[in-house]
Amino acid sequence: MAAPLHLTCFLGWGVAGRGNFTGTLLYSRFCPSPFRFPLTPSCKMRHRNFSFQNKKQHAKKINIGDNDSDPNNLSNDSKFSNHETDLKGGITIAVKSEDSKEKEDTDSSPINEDPMINNLPSNDITPVSTKSDGEQLSGIHLQDLIGMIRNAEKNVHLLNLARIRTLEDLEKIIEEKEALQTEINVLEMKLAETDGRLKMAAQEKIRVELLEDQLEKLRSELSSRGSRMEHAQEMKSAVSSSQIDAVNYFTQELELLRAENMSLKDELEVLKGDLVNIRETGHRIQTLEEEGFSLESSLKEFEFKLAASQEDVSEISSLKSECKSLYEKVASLQESFDNTTKHADEAFKVLQQNQELRKKVDRLEESLSEANMNRLSAEKMQQYGELMQQKIKLLDERLQRSDADIHSYVQLHQVSMKEFQDTLSNLKEKSDKRAEAETVHDKHSEFWSNLLLLVDGWFLEKKILADDARLLREMIWNREGKLCDVYLSSEEMNETDIIAKFLRLISSVPGERLHIIHIAAELAPVAKVGGLGDVLTGLSKALQKKGHLVEIVLPKYDCMNYELIRDFKALDVSLESYFDGLLFKNKIWVGTVEGLPVYFIEPHHPSKFFWRGHFYGEHDDFKRFSFFSRAALELLLQAGKRPDIIHCHDWQTAFIAPLYWDLYVPKGLNSARICFTCHNFAYQGNAPASDLASCGLDVHQLNRQDRMQDNSSRDRVNAVKGAIVFSNIVTTVSPTYAQEMLTPEEGWGLHPTLNLYSKKFVGILNGIDTDAWNPATDRFLKVQYHAYDIEGKAENKEGLRRYLGMSSANGNQPLVACITRLVPQKGVHLIRHALYRTLELGGQFILLGSSPVSQIQREFEEIGNHFRNHEHARLVLKYDESLSHLIYAASDMFIIPSIFEPCGLTQMIAMRYGSIPIARKTGGLNDSVFDLDDNSIPVQYRNGFTFLTANEQGFNGALERAFDHYKNDGDGWKQLVQNVMNMDFSWDSSASLYEELYMKSIRRAKTVNRS
Repeated sequence: MAAPLHLTCFLGWGVAGRGNFTGTLLYSRFCPSPFRFPLTPSCKMRHRNFSFQNKKQHAKKINIGDNDSDPNNLSNDSKFSNHETDLKGGITIAVKSEDSKEKEDTDSSPINEDPMINNLPSNDITPVSTKSDGEQLSGIHLQDLIGMIRNAEKNVHLLNLARIRTLEDLEKIIEEKEALQTEINVLEMKLAETDGRLKMAAQEKIRVELLEDQLEKLRSELSSRGSRMEHAQEMKSAVSSSQIDAVNYFTQELELLRAENMSLKDELEVLKGDLVNIRETGHRIQTLEEEGFSLESSLKEFEFKLAASQEDVSEISSLKSECKSLYEKVASLQESFDNTTKHADEAFKVLQQNQELRKKVDRLEESLSEANMNRLSAEKMQQYGELMQQKIKLLDERLQRSDADIHSYVQLHQVSMKEFQDTLSNLKEKSDKRAEAETVHDKHSEFWSNLLLLVDGWFLEKKILADDARLLREMIWNREGKLCDVYLSSEEMNETDIIAKFLRLISSVPGERLHIIHIAAELAPVAKVGGLGDVLTGLSKALQKKGHLVEIVLPKYDCMNYELIRDFKALDVSLESYFDGLLFKNKIWVGTVEGLPVYFIEPHHPSKFFWRGHFYGEHDDFKRFSFFSRAALELLLQAGKRPDIIHCHDWQTAFIAPLYWDLYVPKGLNSARICFTCHNFAYQGNAPASDLASCGLDVHQLNRQDRMQDNSSRDRVNAVKGAIVFSNIVTTVSPTYAQEMLTPEEGWGLHPTLNLYSKKFVGILNGIDTDAWNPATDRFLKVQYHAYDIEGKAENKEGLRRYLGMSSANGNQPLVACITRLVPQKGVHLIRHALYRTLELGGQFILLGSSPVSQIQREFEEIGNHFRNHEHARLVLKYDESLSHLIYAASDMFIIPSIFEPCGLTQMIAMRYGSIPIARKTGGLNDSVFDLDDNSIPVQYRNGFTFLTANEQGFNGALERAFDHYKNDGDGWKQLVQNVMNMDFSWDSSASLYEELYMKSIRRAKTVNRS
């Protein structure tokens, strides 16, 4: 007889009150799985009440087994020896082993067929008894304990069944996968068979064609040789009917294949049409981006003017202090004058006394005469006369003394007045000298620009000669003080007298600086659409600061910001220019913009070329700007200008280059070198070749592959290509963008021409207006700061969080920002991904911008609504100039994941404010952002984090590296912020590169002329 299995279960208990016992089952023996599973509620031990008569408790062994079992067998045959547990609350349970189950009845359900469960029959439980000091505890029913164990075994069994079902499902999936692979293999075999059949069909087709040729030959022979009909019949029967059927079958199959081929061609044409639509959409998106840039530059211009006004205020304050000191000096002089006046008053009083004495003397003389008349006695009269003589003598002495005093007082007054006049003269002389120095050296460039326009106006109105105009321009160029003095002193004169005074000052003044004339379609802030306007203004101002004479020629649009033009006026001259076989008059306007002299051309043409309400986008843009280009060169010729450089921009003025060399050099306008800058090669000025004749160019000579003929169409011309061919210098807005333009993938069809003229093609990175974007003076910031005191960034960060309602609990939580137009070029899919990834990494994210594409705008509006109340994310789907300044200052990182970017300005502005850029390596981004972990870059130039592939994996790598540096290297991050804030992204360095290009081209031309 098999021995029962002993199971020991430990019950922990404690007394909460009289008769209360709490037990917990520590079960491990009967679990067949190596894993631990939580017990179900049904398996929890229920509380039982035990009665105790004594406080002392002892643990006893509980035997669980068959009622008919022999006690001896329990002790002798058991595989496990019985033992007693003296642990407090310990209970030992004896259970039958597996060997005894054969003798027991099993009525359990199918789920309990497990032999481990069947080893616990309900009838094998004996009452539990405990003894302590002769007293016996009440019986304990262990039915619940056994039920709990069975439930646990059921749960384990269910888990095993679920595991088995999962494995079965996995096997089914594998079988289905294998079946699918088999089907794929069958399909591949069928495809191969189809290919073979096609090849066989082609061979059979060839065979049929040969047979048809043979039949034709036979028929011709039969028709010519009637006597050999029988032989022909035999030959004809040689081609069996089965072969003819085969030929027909293969012919049908070939027709079907041809039909399929035609359908594929139709689908291909549809796809090509879709591709053309996508490209047109991209062009429209580009145009809208440029409009956004124009608005940004207008706002920047307002800021610049505000900064200039602040500088004027500071100058006024210094003048006030000087004026105050002068007032003090005048006060002291007034005090001395008052003293002198007092002395004079005293002298006048003495003089009055003297006059009274004189009156008394007169009365005495009258009385003396009366005495003489009365003829008093001689003695008395003599005595009286002597007495009177003595009195008169005394009075004369007093009178002399009073005259001397009066004379001294008058002399003292005269000396004081002389000193006062001398002091006033000295002060006036110093003031005049200071004003003269300011006039000559510190006079704003706007003054000299107005003076230059005045001289040019005189020349165009035929009031002075060409040589006189040239000499006066040179004096203005050199800013000679005597010219300034004459101009200021002639304000009350008429124009004829002013011209006469100017002509008397003419002298030959040699100069070494350059005369540069820009001809363009935009100028910020008066006529701005995109980045061209900002570049033209920034570059011109930088060149002007270097001492060069810079002038600008611009169309006079009806939609310009005229209030931003200073001293705007029309010249009394009518300029005629050629177009469409006729001469049309143009009105010339002049004015200054940002201190730059500007000529505005207003065509008097029936088409009203520049009275359309907007700058670009007209059906006749090619004619509008070719007319303007011809009129601009005519203005230079008629004004007698001899510029060193004529700089034209984008396709709108690309006509300048061929017009200059073909038409105006023969007329005498031959002093200049031509520089052409293309700001975006996506816009090239394509048109039918016949349109080129309107401005007077020879279509036959220029519509050639080596000149202006478009690379993709023989009957169209390309204005940008013409400028590349005919210009002496060709530039674009960044070095990397220039390299990209030399490739077939990104060259927009101009890569063959650019590669042919690569020696004169260069990329120069644009700059930013460091006065408008300056954290030390930015009025939009909560706190101003600079590179050597960046604590203000943290305060601006806190202020931005409060303004947008974001969490400020963690001051060190990194803030990632993005300010952009939401268009495909800017990588909108990566911007969207950056939001979620930043939050996953524990950062905060802010987006400022909007999209001209309605679908993209709606998508980001939905995302913004989702994060409206999120404490770590905000989407502001509009453009806000003041908020953009605050975001630049508050952000720790700034993302620019553009798909392509000719130059880009936001990364430079971000670094100016100490925000570390995370950018894709393309275009101007590759020339301004250098990876912190790139050992091939010198340490002093590393300023951000970059990635190459425009996908989420590439962006994640750069963003995660930035977060790692920010969180784990606080001192290094602070040093990085200071380094990027000290980097120079102003126009000064870019202007120096342009200056160098100009000089090299001029020296090269002089060398060629000498040779």
